[in-house]
Amino acid sequence: MFSRIVTAAIYLTTLNYTGAFVTPRQHERANTLLNAEGRRGFLASASTALLPLVASPLVANAGIDPSALKSFQVEGDVSGAATRLKEIEAIQKPAEDLVNREYEKLPSGGSYREYREGKGEAVVEKGSKVAVEMTIRCQSFATANEPGGIKYFTTKEDTDFNELAWTIGSGVLPPGLEEGMLGMHRNGLRRIEVPSQQVFAARNANQLPKPTTKAGERAFERLFKTDATLLFEVMVNRIK
Repeated sequence: MFSRIVTAAIYLTTLNYTGAFVTPRQHERANTLLNAEGRRGFLASASTALLPLVASPLVANAGIDPSALKSFQVEGDVSGAATRLKEIEAIQKPAEDLVNREYEKLPSGGSYREYREGKGEAVVEKGSKVAVEMTIRCQSFATANEPGGIKYFTTKEDTDFNELAWTIGSGVLPPGLEEGMLGMHRNGLRRIEVPSQQVFAARNANQLPKPTTKAGERAFERLFKTDATLLFEVMVNRIK
C-alpha cells in the first residue's frame, strides 16, 4: 500500500509540473490512494524530489567541444554537398590568411603585408585591368572588435557586385594603393597601408571610394580630422 501511495503522489506531482492531460476518472483513482494529510505530505516531498528533474535543462554537449566535430564527415551527406561547402570555405578562408607577416616598405612611403600570394601567371602591373574585393579601414579608429580600424568602405556593402574594377595607373584610385598591389596574382590577398598625407592627396583628387552606409559616411567624415592613414584589404579576383 505504501508503494502505491508513493506512486500516486509522484504521479500527481508530475501532472502539476508538466500539465499533462488526464481524464477525471484517472485523477480520481489517484486521489483515493491518498488521505488529506498523506497527500499533502507526500506531495510536498515528491515535489522537492522531482522539481530538479522537471525544471532543470539537460546539458546537451556533455563537455564535448562542438567545434571539434567539424572535421568529421557529415552523416547522411550522400550527395557530398555539405562536404563540398566545407572545402569551399577552406579555399576562401585558408589557414595561411591568419599568419602574421611583416609589412614590406614601398618607395612612396606606404607598406603592404601579403597574406596570400595567389596563383596564375598573370600579375598586377601598370596598365592591368583588375577586379578586386576590397575593405578600407581607418587605422586611427581601432576598436576591440576591429583592431585594424573600423571600416568605412567595403565592396560587399557599398557596391552592387562585391567588387571594384579599374585599370592600374588610370588615376581612378590612389597611387599608393596601386603601388602596393603591383605583383599580385589572382586570388592574392594583401593589406596595404597608405599614409595620411597620401590619403589627403587622394581625397583632393577624388580618388577615394565613397561609402553608401550611414556608419561609413560618419567614419569618412571623421577621418580627415585626425591621422587619415588607411588600410586597404584587397583580394584580386581577375587580372587582364
